[in-house]
Amino acid sequence: MPRALKRALDLLAASAGLVVLAPLLAAIAVAIRIGVGSPVFFRQQRPGLRARPFTLLKFRTMTDVRTPDDALLPDSQRLTTLGRFLRRFSLDELPQLLNVLKGEMGLVGPRPLLMQYLGRYTPEQARRHDMPPGLTGWAQVHGRNATTWEERFLHDLWYVDHWSLALDLRIVAMTLVQALRGDGVFGEREGTMPEFMGASHTQAAGSRQ
Repeated sequence: MPRALKRALDLLAASAGLVVLAPLLAAIAVAIRIGVGSPVFFRQQRPGLRARPFTLLKFRTMTDVRTPDDALLPDSQRLTTLGRFLRRFSLDELPQLLNVLKGEMGLVGPRPLLMQYLGRYTPEQARRHDMPPGLTGWAQVHGRNATTWEERFLHDLWYVDHWSLALDLRIVAMTLVQALRGDGVFGEREGTMPEFMGASHTQAAGSRQ
């Protein structure tokens, strides 16, 4: 019953959010189309509940600028000024309200990471998929990209083990405060979170869109 109530609240909040934020979403889409070009949305397969893949939506924040040998430039060099602003205030995540509406995500839960990470998790870390992924989560209100991977997984697992509706409401409130501040979106040295290479290689560089 609590899980059914969580889903009902997700549906209500996502529907209301899409209606209320429609003018903002439209303005962001137009700004990206003019400033960056098409496509406006970034789409990528991510693992959801029980690691089942779904297509995650975000506003596009990077260009596709490549080197002479057709390799993409590092994320920090492709991140646009507009994209940096959208990420700072988490506005690039707003299209995921559609993922919530479709039942692929919840408002709160462990953030959906990359498909290639699935084979790199320890059995304990893989338990993060025992809950649907979320727009925000316990890890996001405790540092977001400014934390290490070890800390992030510990926060995710704590949430899985202690989930409640009251905790979700607390996380949503904390997220709103943090988003207004623009805290913790970027890591210390990079514009994006470093790639997770496994338990013994957590500091290798990588990409996030």
